[in-house]
Amino acid sequence: MNAQRRKRIEKAIGLLSEARSILEEAMEEEQEAFDNMPEGLQASERGETMEENIYRLEEAVSAIEEQENEMEEML
Repeated sequence: MNAQRRKRIEKAIGLLSEARSILEEAMEEEQEAFDNMPEGLQASERGETMEENIYRLEEAVSAIEEQENEMEEML
């Protein structure tokens, strides 16, 4: 791999890392909001939606981490 392509991949890794950080922050905020809800609301439709959002954010973070690792291995 030449230096130009390597540099572009390094830039992509940086962008993925930034996206992962943003999603992790959103996930932590959603988790905190859920945890601060009364138990009755946690079991409501709103609470279930929040739990689903947290799960999806976790999945997205995990997928990005995998891609970061794959790209770093290429380098």
